[in-house]
Amino acid sequence: MPKGRTRAPKPDGRCTVGSQQEPVGQHRISGEAVTDSWPCNSPDTTREGRGHPPLRGNYLPESRELPPQRVFLGSWPTPLEPAPRLAEALGLLPDDLWIKRDDLTGLGGGGNKVRKLEWTIGHAIAQGADTLVTTGAPQSNHARLTAAAAARLNMDAVLIFPGERKLLHSGNVVLNGLFGARVAWAGKEAPDGLGKTAESVMSALRGEGRHPFLIPFGGSNAAGATGYKVCGDELRRQVPDLHTLVVALGSGGTMAGLVACLGAAKVLGIDTGAMEAPLAAVSVMASEAGQVNIRTDQLRARFDMVGESYSDLPESTIDAIYLTARTEGIVLDPVYTGRAMGGLVASVRDGQIQPGKKTVFLHTGGLPGLFGHRPMINDAESGLVNFQWQ
Repeated sequence: MPKGRTRAPKPDGRCTVGSQQEPVGQHRISGEAVTDSWPCNSPDTTREGRGHPPLRGNYLPESRELPPQRVFLGSWPTPLEPAPRLAEALGLLPDDLWIKRDDLTGLGGGGNKVRKLEWTIGHAIAQGADTLVTTGAPQSNHARLTAAAAARLNMDAVLIFPGERKLLHSGNVVLNGLFGARVAWAGKEAPDGLGKTAESVMSALRGEGRHPFLIPFGGSNAAGATGYKVCGDELRRQVPDLHTLVVALGSGGTMAGLVACLGAAKVLGIDTGAMEAPLAAVSVMASEAGQVNIRTDQLRARFDMVGESYSDLPESTIDAIYLTARTEGIVLDPVYTGRAMGGLVASVRDGQIQPGKKTVFLHTGGLPGLFGHRPMINDAESGLVNFQWQ
């Protein structure tokens, strides 16, 4: 803690999660009152004590199973916005392309990880956890939102990053400090291979008398994927005639939940190079979340947007970021959504996405990470044009 500063005291008591409740009343998505059960039978619990009405839905009522625990962290449903200028620039009809704004989820700068964390942290609290532990790269959006969730829920957060401690003065790293997280630097371990360090950190926390809970890399497991089954329900109401949903494919949980709800044929994942064999992970998580076997050969994905490596900045990504910003005023990040939009553009060109059919681009957030990506910052600043007015 910097000299002369103290962390604000946390209120007494720990967070509790909502209890199971029969669905009552109505909720609104895109202005339409909805009164039936959720199409995917997505689990839900109440936001009792948070000042919010309960969301409706049944969780496998025929089996009488209790829903997984959920703690509410975001603002739902997220908006669905038309992108007519971008659509026309790509050769689509103005009403063909829409953007699902999961960058506007509310907590800690927003992003798709909020949906996953509602369920993984719900499980953690149900098990008596008081400290959240997770792994990732220093500019990890998931780590940033884990820290933000911990701050909101009166918990502690320990983030495990590769490398040695250094001040980056940018992006998600700055926000991690703002949210009060502690960081364990793991030396030469890769971001997706920090398991040994995580075990040591968990052991050290138990030695302090804490009750830690390890959230997986990217927040991706069957519990986290449940958050995107709920998102799939929102989309089925917002876009009944949805043909293709385009989403960045990183650790796989987001795509898995969407596939579990919408079906494999409607979801096109754009690989970002975050992990090896991502479709195998999607298959496992989607099968668990959807309780039906989903094979890897049923999944749709592109693998031509990564470039040389995960840390590369391909021209297709740069072009997609500029095109989206200058047609719709929407900012994408250079790691996930920029690559995903590059994949959408390529899919229009090769005919996978066609005029006259509804396509939705899932904006998964990541704006803070843009400010930690020096090559993209340099490219954007170099494009500023001076206006000669005298």
